[in-house]
Amino acid sequence: MAKISFPYMGESVVAYKKIGHMLGHEVIEPPKPTQKTVDLGVKHAPEFACFPLKVLLGTYLEEIALGADLLMSSGGHGPCRAGYYGEMHRKILRSLGYEGHLIIFDAPRDHLRDFYQDLKRIKANNSWIYCYHVLKLVYRAIKIMDELEQKVSRLRAYEVKTGSVNRAWEQIQELVNQAFTLPQLEAAQKEGHNLLDSLEMIPVKEERKLRIGIIGEIYVVMENSTNMMMEQKLGELGCEVRRSQYLSDWIDFNLLPHWISHPHEAEIQKMGTKYFDIGIGGHARENMGWIDQFSNWGYDGIVHLLPFGCLPELMSQSIIPQVSKDLNLPIISFALDEQSGLANNLTRLEAFVDLIKAQKFGVKQHILQQKAAG
Repeated sequence: MAKISFPYMGESVVAYKKIGHMLGHEVIEPPKPTQKTVDLGVKHAPEFACFPLKVLLGTYLEEIALGADLLMSSGGHGPCRAGYYGEMHRKILRSLGYEGHLIIFDAPRDHLRDFYQDLKRIKANNSWIYCYHVLKLVYRAIKIMDELEQKVSRLRAYEVKTGSVNRAWEQIQELVNQAFTLPQLEAAQKEGHNLLDSLEMIPVKEERKLRIGIIGEIYVVMENSTNMMMEQKLGELGCEVRRSQYLSDWIDFNLLPHWISHPHEAEIQKMGTKYFDIGIGGHARENMGWIDQFSNWGYDGIVHLLPFGCLPELMSQSIIPQVSKDLNLPIISFALDEQSGLANNLTRLEAFVDLIKAQKFGVKQHILQQKAAG
């Protein structure tokens, strides 16, 4: 059995922990990425590598320092450089004296033999039947987490007591983390909804609600330590939030046969083909499809998150102004890296939300509301 660890990417840490514990490994819980993590990654990564590579590398090095001897993560594929990051991480770790520490789970349809060999390392001495039941349970846990997280992102905008939704979300994650059977998971799901439904909310009429979609590169979209706590900040500004990326969506599209999972991302990709008729890597085509989807759903604006220098996202960014104009849908882009100015970006975000409110409710009424609130 190994001492395993894994990087943060949204709620994926709950899934990895459950896999590790249920397969009998010693789990080294990863530290949440901080500036120290980023600095460690920057020290050993190529200068012009994108932000996720640096944060992940720093995380791996912190985990190895804590005693981990086996690291699990997911990969990418296609023209995007992220498809090579697993190999680059391996080479950097090898140069630092850490041989054989990293396992990258790519889509099995692309690398079936490698996927099987990596799964055998994680499987250890457990039977394949037991592993199947573990993965089935973890998949159900991820589905429940995504369902509840979407509810959390809607409710933050209306909480009476600041931070009450975040505290409930922390309790929900712990409930799911402690559930190791399907009945326990269903109970955690029910209790999670009850927790959120019991919170005191400000009543807001449907026509007064603001809804913002978040699109972009999957890591900076899902991992709040790299994106300025974007969902939480938008909630504090009175906006319901929906991301383009959730962990269950990635699994449905990349790990499961589509005739079983019927992934929504496949439909989104089709919607994005009118902007990019070939795959240019990353989530560029999906992001353009999500812009159409959010517009069709009547969303009021979109936040586009990208690692600085990310080539697929730069391609998206180049056509977003025209798409925004055509759809009459405000869109703002934030390029994120180790030198991002937090105060400047938050000022831009507040101005963006003010613009949306003025556009939706009228400038005069919005100014009166600001005066009343301040």
